[in-house]
This record gives sequence, structure tokens and C-alpha cells, in this order.
Amino acid sequence: MNRIAPIANLDLVAVVMEKLVNRQDGLPGLAVYYGPSGFGKTTATVAVANRSRAYYVQMRSSWSRKDLLEKILFEMGIKPVGRTTQLLDQISEQLAASRRPLILDEFDYAASKDGMIELVRDIYEGSQSSLLLVGEELLPNKLKKHERFHGRVLNWLPAAPVSLDDARKLAAIYCPDVQLADDLLGHLVTLSHGSVRRVSVNLVNIQDTALIEGWGSIDRQLWGARDLYTGEAPKRRGLA
Repeated sequence: MNRIAPIANLDLVAVVMEKLVNRQDGLPGLAVYYGPSGFGKTTATVAVANRSRAYYVQMRSSWSRKDLLEKILFEMGIKPVGRTTQLLDQISEQLAASRRPLILDEFDYAASKDGMIELVRDIYEGSQSSLLLVGEELLPNKLKKHERFHGRVLNWLPAAPVSLDDARKLAAIYCPDVQLADDLLGHLVTLSHGSVRRVSVNLVNIQDTALIEGWGSIDRQLWGARDLYTGEAPKRRGLA
């Protein structure tokens, strides 16, 4: 069974989802969670979706309006029937009846298409449910172009960069057999430029090296000049 580290982003998304679901009457029901790739947004939202019984759909660049509606209905366990307007009614009715939130990940794919934005607004207006929209760091700027949509956002939540405390929690999952000193973990955080993914990759690589070397604990001095993953393509060696 896969474990998920209880890092800061998980707590942030959980709090925003709780605010959405328990909001007072009259308050808007949209929230936007955004940040750079690798910050752990999808992992956090999937975990929160499971906790809150939210419907979770990860969008694709090639989807049409009907594709999106059909995928949402599939997640709901409902067979799509009829034209686009009928699919929209099915979704709105299910959201209103179930009172379960809807999470749309990779929402940047919708933000650049006026028709898709209006469709999601129709889902919200027709259901008055809670919608969490997840995307990259420029998503808020993209949504500013859609005033009627932008004004219905209750919370704008930037993803938090990975911290030393996060790194400790990630180490318990990705490097469980080795004790890592804070100076090495701090170095991983600095190299990551905020990315949870980069820290996780490095922790796996450190554990592999430790098992080969027979190390039970590692600090930065012991690790030395060994390579660490930074996200940059490696330079070719032996070239002038």
C-alpha cells in the first residue's frame, strides 16, 4: 500500500477543501490551487479527494467539452446519455444530490478555451457544489481573462515549496532504511528549488547508494561530491 507523506501542501489543500464544503450560504464555491510542476499538487489533491470523497478528474489537452463531461460522469459511475446539454444536467444533478466536491486537475487545459471555461462555470452554477481547480503557476493569470469565472473564486491557494520539515517526512517514505542528517536534507531542499519531486528522487537514489555502501546514516560530508538530481540534463563528459 502506497504511503503519502503528510507534507505542508497536503494540509493546505485539506483546509481549503474544508472551507469550500462548509462555506456559508451565498459564498462562492470555487477554489484554485496552483504552482510549478513538481510541487506535489496532484499527490496532495488525490489524497484530499480520497478523504473528502470528491470526484477527481485529471484533464487532457486534447479533450473536447463533451469529453470532459463524459469523463466526469465516468468518475461518478454514471453512464453518459444524450447530448452535451443532457450530460451537463446529469453532472449538475449528481453534484447537487450527493453534495460531493469536484476536483479538476491540469485545469490549464481548460483555461485557454473560452467554451471550456463557460462549461465548467455552467457545472458550478447548475449544481452550486464545491469545485477545486488545480493547475500550473500561471493559472490565476489565465483565469483573470474570464471575469465572470474569476469573480466566483473563494480561495486562491499557491502550492508551498518543499521545506526541511517536508524533506524529513519524505525521507521516512523514500529513504526509510537510512538516517539522514539535516545538513544533507537541507542541501536537497536547496537543490530542489521547491520541487517535492526532486527531493523524492534524490532520497531514493541516496537510499540505493547507502545500501550498496553499507551506510546506516549519512550526512553531507559522507555523501561528498556524489551526483544529486537537480532536474537539469547531465552534461556530456570528455568534451572540451
